[in-house]
This record gives sequence, structure tokens and C-alpha cells, in this order.
Amino acid sequence: MAVKLRWSDLSQRTRRLIIVGASLEGMLKIAALVDIWRRPADQIRGPKPVWAVAVALANSVGTVPLSYFFFGRRKSS
Repeated sequence: MAVKLRWSDLSQRTRRLIIVGASLEGMLKIAALVDIWRRPADQIRGPKPVWAVAVALANSVGTVPLSYFFFGRRKSS
């Protein structure tokens, strides 16, 4: 049977790591969503709404926003 831990059961270091990780992922998501909003559709590979939903809803430890930045944007000419 799995042991259920409460926030108060975690060490101070573990709590800090969770907060820092969640903050970084949140900032990545916000940056990606702002870029999707501002960038013209012809500079994005694939439909903008699909990227926006994937970035906003996927719990990805940052992989979906990073994928957007590396693979979802076209190079501007």
C-alpha cells in the first residue's frame, strides 16, 4: 500500500524544490503562451490553438513549452 505524504511531512528542502520547479514551469508556460498570442500564425508550425491548449493543459515538467520554443516556431526571415 502506498504511503500518503502530506505537505507538512516533506522536508524543507523538498518543499523548496517543489516550489522552485512549479514556478519555473509556470514561467515557461506563460512565456510560451504570450509568444503564441503575439506571433503571427504563419510563423508557427501547426495551429495556434492546438499549441496553446497543449502548453496550457499538459503537466509536462516544462517539456511542452520547451518543445514549442524549439520546434513549434518558424525562423523569422
